[in-house]
Amino acid sequence: MGTRDDSDEAYVVGLCNQVLGETALTQHRFDWLLGDPGAGGRQAGLPVDAYWPGHRLVVEYRELQHDRPMPHFDKPDRMTVSGVHRGEQRALYDARRDTEIPAHGLRLVVVRPADLDADSRGRLRRNAQSDLAALSELLARPGDEDRGPTDPSRPRVSRSRI
Repeated sequence: MGTRDDSDEAYVVGLCNQVLGETALTQHRFDWLLGDPGAGGRQAGLPVDAYWPGHRLVVEYRELQHDRPMPHFDKPDRMTVSGVHRGEQRALYDARRDTEIPAHGLRLVVVRPADLDADSRGRLRRNAQSDLAALSELLARPGDEDRGPTDPSRPRVSRSRI
């Protein structure tokens, strides 16, 4: 199995670093972005994929399991501290990030495989030139508060405007 450094998330963050000219803080945790309390009342900090303090920007790379049920990732037979299975908890925590990040004065950009050069199964082809162009356009947007999940087979970005 590959390392996190070989992941699509790391690839996307690396390209964003190039576009922004700043290195992200990866898996950053804010003291105000917390998960649900466990049995002992402790709340773990929810990591964000990448945070660029100089740009006041958070980027979340959301693979297909963020938008559709996938038993391998959802673990429907195991309950989380939130009292729901992992897939439902992921949706709750994504919604929390979507609300809390902008509420704290930061810009949130959500990147999905359909935004980049990906196959129908959401695997990135890692076409750096095309992906850099798409990310440049996404990162130029004011924010993603209005972007909900879409059909992953339909591209969200028109590369003809780049």
